[in-house]
Amino acid sequence: MKFPTQIDRYLARLILVPLIGTLCLAAMLLLMDRMLRLFDFVVSEGGPVAIVWRMLANLIPEYLGLAIPVGLCLGVLLAFRKLALSSELDSLRAVGLGYGRLLAVPYLYAAALLAANFAIVSFVQPFAYYSYQSLRFELSSGALGASIKVGEFTNLGRRITLRVERSENRGTDLYGVFVRMTTRDGRSLAVTADRGTFLSTDDPDTILFRLANGRMVHNAPSYRTPRVLRFVQQDLPIELPTIERFRGRGNGTRELTIPELARIGQDARAPAARRDAARANFHFRLVEVAMMLLVPLLAVSLAVPPKRSTSGLGIFVAIVFVVTYHKVNQQAETLGALGRVDPFIALWAPFLLFAGLILWMYWTLAHKPGGQPIGALERLFARVARTFGRLVRRRAKRPAVS
Repeated sequence: MKFPTQIDRYLARLILVPLIGTLCLAAMLLLMDRMLRLFDFVVSEGGPVAIVWRMLANLIPEYLGLAIPVGLCLGVLLAFRKLALSSELDSLRAVGLGYGRLLAVPYLYAAALLAANFAIVSFVQPFAYYSYQSLRFELSSGALGASIKVGEFTNLGRRITLRVERSENRGTDLYGVFVRMTTRDGRSLAVTADRGTFLSTDDPDTILFRLANGRMVHNAPSYRTPRVLRFVQQDLPIELPTIERFRGRGNGTRELTIPELARIGQDARAPAARRDAARANFHFRLVEVAMMLLVPLLAVSLAVPPKRSTSGLGIFVAIVFVVTYHKVNQQAETLGALGRVDPFIALWAPFLLFAGLILWMYWTLAHKPGGQPIGALERLFARVARTFGRLVRRRAKRPAVS
């Protein structure tokens, strides 16, 4: 049979739409919770809100590592489920197209997504995560600038405190200004003014705060009484605090690429703890990518419901299966990084167990007459649903007590 055939193109269209939709939806759901926490963090640090979108963009590669397997699994599952419910799958098998032949198109998708996922977890994720940490550092250190909150005291460096009553023109015009400045020799300066605005200078480390219509109270240890001065216009030079540079890439293991992890894992001169952590993360990334080879088999095994059943239990089981596998790998990576279990065994043993279960489910569906890998779960689910329905009906028929 020639490839691709009309059936292959039909399958490709059936898989593509739910795959893309599920991939986008999974990535968005994973980002939503982090987005709320990032907004809280940025607001508490007084940084520009627009930085949240840059930070979220750097988190997308991390979440794609989980969203891609989920998207592929649900794309294939929903396509084959549609074929099964419309009896098209029975017709295709009747004309000699077995599950092995029908899996050609899903495995083309799997091969493309496996290559993309490997590139993401090997090279894109480390640099994106480092960029994310760099933005967090710059935000905490003030390198991105601090927003002046109306009605609150804002520290500009260690020795300057500013408070404004009102802000206009996107913060360029400040009204009801209070400024307090101190020096290392004990002198202090307190200023109140009707208006104020920041101006740039030739020195990038200094800005000018121009005040209008105010009073200045100057005090020093050598003064008997503080000196008070009224002014129409006064310029206060403000030295910006020195900002520490962000560290280089390579802190921990999440910022390292696959070749770097492999090199550290085999480096006898590296500390044992760092070698174990590098090996654990190396194998974690590999088993996450290797799972892509089994996702089409899992999806097909869970896509076909028992005869005369339209239950969607397979969709729920598929999502739980993929997420559980991901969580098990995370725990195994932690054990391997701590040195309690060899990282190779800790990561590849769960992979072999899950692979064995998936292969058994597929063999039961494709090669065992009348085989249904989730038939027992379907029957249990139906029994629970019937029991729950009877309890609800009994409670509804029970007469109300006046």
